[in-house]
Amino acid sequence: MSRADDGGLESGRVASWLRDAILDGVREPGSKLIERDLASEFGVSRVPVRDALKVLEAEGLVELRPRTWAIVREFTAADLADLDEVRQVLEPMAFRLAAERHRRDGLDRLQLALQEEQDSAAHDDRIVSRRAAADFHEIVVELADNRLLEAIMQSIRSRLRWSLVQHDDLVHIADEHVALFEAIRDRDGDRASALAYAHVDSSRRERLSHAASLHSTPGILAE
Repeated sequence: MSRADDGGLESGRVASWLRDAILDGVREPGSKLIERDLASEFGVSRVPVRDALKVLEAEGLVELRPRTWAIVREFTAADLADLDEVRQVLEPMAFRLAAERHRRDGLDRLQLALQEEQDSAAHDDRIVSRRAAADFHEIVVELADNRLLEAIMQSIRSRLRWSLVQHDDLVHIADEHVALFEAIRDRDGDRASALAYAHVDSSRRERLSHAASLHSTPGILAE
């Protein structure tokens, strides 16, 4: 393996670690990401750290600062409203196509993600449940079998995953996913599309409730 290949693998690993830390709330919005400190933490040189930060900047998760550091992006209300508007156009299409085009193996993968979400929600395992919820949405896009739609959704993947984990009512979101799964399973495109549209609005309300609870409880940090 060449040095360039090895560096690419290292930067990919660092980007994956940081992405998960941001999406899981370990690295909070506004947190500083200093190249030197991250290189020491991950046991790599600064180069893969710098490359990883550029990847996360392109995904909209961090903002680069001059020289050797960055900060975890703080999404504004306008940022999230823009994302909600895009989701309410694209996700009903994705769920409709998934209902019409899915294959048995894809439906099985979707059911496994849903089961993991339900089980972890029942045990109040927030990180696992939220990750499984995001996986559920991504598998639906795969089942839609539309390469252009998949490319568009991939371009906002990290922002979408961040938005999807900003909620507290794990069981409620899982229950909505059950209804969506059943519509896809039954190949009912109209029902899947209508439920997806309503689900985006429900997710928005859950996110706002989650944010309000954090701001109203002094000393409690984001999950």
